[in-house]
Amino acid sequence: MVSTAEAAVLPEERFDTLYHSYSGGGVTIDGPSILVRKNIGNNVSLSANYYVDMISGASIDVRTTASRYTEERNEFSVGADYLVEKTTMSLSYTNSSENDYQAETVGFGISQDFFGDLSTLSMRATFGSDDVMRNGDDEFLEHAEHRRYSLGWTQILTTKLIAELSVETVADEGFLNNPYRSVRYLDPSSALGYSYQAELYPTTRNSDAVALRAKYRLPYRAAIKTEYRHYVDSWGITADNLEFRYTHPLESENLILEGKLRFYKQKGADFYSDLFPYVDATNFRARDKELSDYSDIAIGIGVSYLVPDRWALFDRKNTLNLYWDYMMFDYEDFNNVEVHSGGGDYLPGEEPAYNFNAHVVRAYWSMWF
Repeated sequence: MVSTAEAAVLPEERFDTLYHSYSGGGVTIDGPSILVRKNIGNNVSLSANYYVDMISGASIDVRTTASRYTEERNEFSVGADYLVEKTTMSLSYTNSSENDYQAETVGFGISQDFFGDLSTLSMRATFGSDDVMRNGDDEFLEHAEHRRYSLGWTQILTTKLIAELSVETVADEGFLNNPYRSVRYLDPSSALGYSYQAELYPTTRNSDAVALRAKYRLPYRAAIKTEYRHYVDSWGITADNLEFRYTHPLESENLILEGKLRFYKQKGADFYSDLFPYVDATNFRARDKELSDYSDIAIGIGVSYLVPDRWALFDRKNTLNLYWDYMMFDYEDFNNVEVHSGGGDYLPGEEPAYNFNAHVVRAYWSMWF
């Protein structure tokens, strides 16, 4: 909830253990995560996080040309925050590892409070380096680099209203496509009327995004949050995201309820096509559904329960949290080619547009030191 301004402070000391699960479109991703944050004196905060994704299945644009698969991604990150009066500096390192992808990212950030702590300016830069491999091909090894810069301004406008404006720019370079994914093209010699060839992306991508967020405290202790974000990149993608959240505490029952509604719409990449007219039709080519024209709507509910002192572990503040999102994806120009395997009588390019629904569940326990 929005309250009066406070001076810059270190993050709270806490321990979180999380289970997350995503299921939709033929893919299941789940796993645990553990976060520990501990302060040293009044100026330093240290954190460490371990996160696991266990992936099974395959999305439709992969399984049409490859078999289902199972893999595991392990991510470990550490960070440090250093507070000097009204300035907070932060450092972070993340290592992500799976059997065909290795990624390392380092980041630096700084934030400064101004004007009686009513305003906060924050800046952050991250640099990532990835090694891309392909299972079954020991000779395949590609590299990619990522640079991300962000700038944000947070302003307390009234005792009930906080607003934030942020901008972000990202520069990606190197091998940027999926080594397993293919595009399809018209081929009269094929029984289906089309064949497949490997995707080919540009080796650079520059993107920019601007977001405006606001949080308003209602008279009965509840709060509403809104966010609008606009994205554009050098591949021709533009996207708009609009989100609303409502938070309602029930003090007598130690409960906080939350609801979410999000709308997203995207115009696809210039070199995307569901069906190319012939082999090598363009210099660059993609059939990743996430680069197509599509939209999605997400609704979510959540509950956070403050455990009473008589039941709290280690005589500390404990909370139990459960969140569920339901997401509905509709693709305008990515067609469902799986209808051919079911005996459907469709010409290439005239298959029904693809859509699917997904569930996201997050359950976690938090304990404050």
